[in-house]
This record gives sequence, C-alpha cells and structure tokens, in this order.
Amino acid sequence: MTSTVPAVGTRTADGSTLQAVLLDMDGTLVDTEGFWWEAEVEVFARLGHALDEAWREVVVGGPMSRSAGFLLESTGANVTVEELTVLLNEGFERRIGRALPLMPGAARLLGELAEHRVPTALVSASHRRIIDRVLISLGPQHFTMTVAGDEVERTKPHPDPYLLAAEGLGVDPARCAVVEDTATGVAAGEAAGCRVVAVPSVAPIPATPHRTVVSSLEDVDLPFLHGLMTRRPRR
Repeated sequence: MTSTVPAVGTRTADGSTLQAVLLDMDGTLVDTEGFWWEAEVEVFARLGHALDEAWREVVVGGPMSRSAGFLLESTGANVTVEELTVLLNEGFERRIGRALPLMPGAARLLGELAEHRVPTALVSASHRRIIDRVLISLGPQHFTMTVAGDEVERTKPHPDPYLLAAEGLGVDPARCAVVEDTATGVAAGEAAGCRVVAVPSVAPIPATPHRTVVSSLEDVDLPFLHGLMTRRPRR
C-alpha cells in the first residue's frame, strides 16, 4: 500500500520540511498531571497545610523548583525546596507505580512516528528518575533521545530543553513540531523557534495565528504535523 504520509525530510511545496517531533510527557502523553497535584496535596497535608485548588493552574507544567518554591511561599511550610522536591517525587512515583494511564491517542501517535522513522524526543520538566520510570510504560524504543528537567540549567518555560533536543537530533528547531499541554511548555517550544501544537490538560491555552490548539492527541497524526511546517514563520 502506498502511504500518503510524506517521508521525513521530504521537501514540501513551499520548501519546508518536518525533521523531528518533540513531545512533552506529563499531561501530553501520560495522564499524570492529576497525580502531581495529588502528591502535592498529600505532602502539604502531612506538613500541616491545605492547598488552594486555584494554585493547581499555577504549578502545572513548570519546573519542580518553581512549583515547590511557589507552594512553600504560599503556605509558609517549614521545609526546604530540596527536601520538598524529594517528597513530591516520592509521592508521584508511588502513584505511577499503581497505574500510568496514557492520554487518548498517545499510543497511536507514538506508533505512527516509529513506523515512519520520525526522529522523536521526549522533553520533560520532570526529573530523570521520573522519566525513566514513565519510559517503561511508554516504551523507550519510541524516542531517539530524552531530555529531563534536571539535566538543563534552565528548563521550561525557557527554550533550553527544546534547543538541546534539536541539537541532539541534529535538526533545525524551526523544522521541529512540538506537542505540549501547558502554557509553560508552549512558551518553551515557541521560544526555541519550533512549530507548536497545544493539547491543553489542566488550564486552557489560547490559539494564536501561529499556534494550533486541539482538544486531544486523537486530532494529531503525521500528516497534521507535516502541515504545521507549511505555515509562515513567526515575525
């Protein structure tokens, strides 16, 4: 059967190409954003503090240091950022040890990218210990490389993780499609010069003339990602 999907690196009508796909993890491929919030609520309850539900949108998608710092400042809990980070990671790991649900469309999309040999990177603000646990369920064979939040000096919303991924894959960031679920991740992908598609999880993300927002990964496939490359670049 002849495939209707252009080969990766094939020049399109306007001279653009899709060279790689860079994917966020929590809330994008795996349905774990709720696990992080549950871990945060549990840890702070043990410390004698209740978290405001409205804070969930503030801490979602960011680096652990930022989320932990915000919660400590907001609650006044008597614990260091380093100590809190350990507690939160441990609480999250307990939860993914019981179940790790994939987002709708994630398994199909990863399989399609692998079938067509698309260079693919997992780019997460989570720490390496968390990524390695999640990869057991996602399948490490689906990713050419992975970037963890504790492996870069500046993580999302800075562009560094996506720039590192593009460099590691040997591709042009402008020819990369980024798939993200939070405003923080979207900002990182756009700052890196990538073409971004947002699949909001916890908080809404507005569409812009240069950003596509979809309701589910079920709406994302390889022809869709190729189509992102044909848009005019940002000015």
